[in-house]
Amino acid sequence: MSYRLAVVGATGNVGRVLLDILSERDFPVEKLHALGSERSVGKSVSFGEKETVPLEFLDTFDFSQIDLVFFCASDALAQKHIPHIQGTSKAYIIDKSSAFRMDPHVPLMVPEINAGTLSWAAKKRLIANPNCVVVPLALSLQTLAQGNSLKKVVVSTYQSVSGAGKEAMDELYLQTKATYVAEALTPEVFSKPIAFNVIPQIDRIEHDGFTGEEHKIMSELKKIIHPSLQVTPTCVRVPVFNGHAASVHATFEKPLPLSAARERFSAEKSIQLYDSASKELYATPLDIAGEDAVYISRLRQDPKTPTELTFWLTCDNLRKGAALNAVQIAELLVRHKLLEKSLKPD
Repeated sequence: MSYRLAVVGATGNVGRVLLDILSERDFPVEKLHALGSERSVGKSVSFGEKETVPLEFLDTFDFSQIDLVFFCASDALAQKHIPHIQGTSKAYIIDKSSAFRMDPHVPLMVPEINAGTLSWAAKKRLIANPNCVVVPLALSLQTLAQGNSLKKVVVSTYQSVSGAGKEAMDELYLQTKATYVAEALTPEVFSKPIAFNVIPQIDRIEHDGFTGEEHKIMSELKKIIHPSLQVTPTCVRVPVFNGHAASVHATFEKPLPLSAARERFSAEKSIQLYDSASKELYATPLDIAGEDAVYISRLRQDPKTPTELTFWLTCDNLRKGAALNAVQIAELLVRHKLLEKSLKPD
């Protein structure tokens, strides 16, 4: 059986990668609609190696004959359009924005670890895709926490500019180029120059000193793993075009030997463990660009603290951090036969 799909935000970083992944994984598509702003109408996006899809205007699109919507646009657009879609269609919606992630009736899903929450989606037909750094964090931490409660996580993230959109990637490119010709460029996307720099702020700084991005990590990990989990994040934007990384320090209720941690990481198909005595065997964002796995390296433990583990994590934020995770959710919907030929609700 094949399905009628709509991709909202098809021209953005995540939308384009999502179209690639749908083609790569042979998702059963009957008809694909690529949706964008009014100014994008008349243009087209690539789907697979040979096919192109014309862009249609989101505001006037009829969702009543759609089975599945991938929403890859801003929080504001999600808040505006998703209730309308829910009211005019029986389509399931997989939302990449943060607009509904903390709604208690909306599952926040990483299919490898909490596919059971799919049942929550029956009423609203809405599933939230976690933040692009939360996906690999949740997957790696929950993989370790089997039979051993996770108590605390201290994480520093090193997030590429692609997570902030195409304009951010352009800003890094232009600032890098300008530096070599002694040309000064005023930052527009970021608060400070991003080329040859690191910025310890992603999203605005809140009253408690944490940024919006740090609050997302705290709240989303608690929703996915456990409400009592202690999470202390520091989010840093780095001058890398694509790929997120993180230094993770996890504390468990009971001792977790390194050997057991290695076994658990190795057993998870979505994780690639780099584990060797070699000091140079580790994954960087450049190494894993275009890859689907979450890469774990520099796994280590202080013998004096057997309940604690430290590791380095890298992930392609546009793939497993965003688009791939969304497609895996869609595959779960297909597997459970939850997508139906959609008609306007009674």
